[in-house]
Amino acid sequence: MHKLMIVSRQQTAYKTLLAEQPIAGLTLTQQPKEATILLADPPKVAPLLDEFPALEWIQSTFAGIDALTKASLRQDYSLTNIRGCFGQLISEYILGWAIAHQRRFNTYQSQQQANHWQPHPYTSLAGKTMVVLGTGSIGSHLARSAKALGLELIGVNRTGQSGEPAFDTIVPLTKLNQALETADFLISTLPATADTDDILNATSLSHCRQAVLFNVGRGNALCETGLLSALDSGAIAHAFLDVFKQEPLPQSHPFWRHPAITITPHIAAESFPHQVMAIFRDNAQRWLSQQPLRYAIDFQQGY
Repeated sequence: MHKLMIVSRQQTAYKTLLAEQPIAGLTLTQQPKEATILLADPPKVAPLLDEFPALEWIQSTFAGIDALTKASLRQDYSLTNIRGCFGQLISEYILGWAIAHQRRFNTYQSQQQANHWQPHPYTSLAGKTMVVLGTGSIGSHLARSAKALGLELIGVNRTGQSGEPAFDTIVPLTKLNQALETADFLISTLPATADTDDILNATSLSHCRQAVLFNVGRGNALCETGLLSALDSGAIAHAFLDVFKQEPLPQSHPFWRHPAITITPHIAAESFPHQVMAIFRDNAQRWLSQQPLRYAIDFQQGY
């Protein structure tokens, strides 16, 4: 019998779901020394890893697992993450803000408060070019959603290949700068790895031409001073940021009051407990029957 411990801010919800439909072969424990399996939020469990001497497997409740892949932390267990349920939410976030920006909805909201009637010119999203960094499940879902609105989709990944037909073009990261020159909208869905650290920096962003930037992947991909330079030069027209190098974003950070930056507190795609639990149940059955786990993480690659 494996002992499961839940280490999550949504612990109560997960316990309720397990009580409603127990998993044969697993029992809950509150004793770290007994736990062989963890269902855990990576940032919450990372500082506690050494408290679990019997640990064999962690099922992350997040897609992002970079808090657990640092070289200084133990890696003597199996790690899996959540995939396949964030694409819709990320697409809604990006396309919602993109439409609001393109149609100047914030301007009209401000004008309403001042009883001011003033139309402004705008253009459609159709025909615009969206460059998506990362062509996994999230990037591919976004490509399909954006394609329905008439955008041209350019995907950027390590290999320059993808099986997602919604992308009009796929280019390797070595051709990132050329892709950025075409971007009306630039989206980063990249995971946090050594290869993605500050990949969007003053040099790379200087290739943009009044692009609208979204970072919904991980905060490490964006050089913060590089973004400020790109905004000053006009290479980036506006930045919508949901992830940051330090979260919560410090009160003194210059992003807060920058007129061309919109900040949201890492809410673009929530890990809904019922979706996480569905993946965990499937993986638990696989674990108990000694079958390969879904969404396994390679600690060396970081994803």
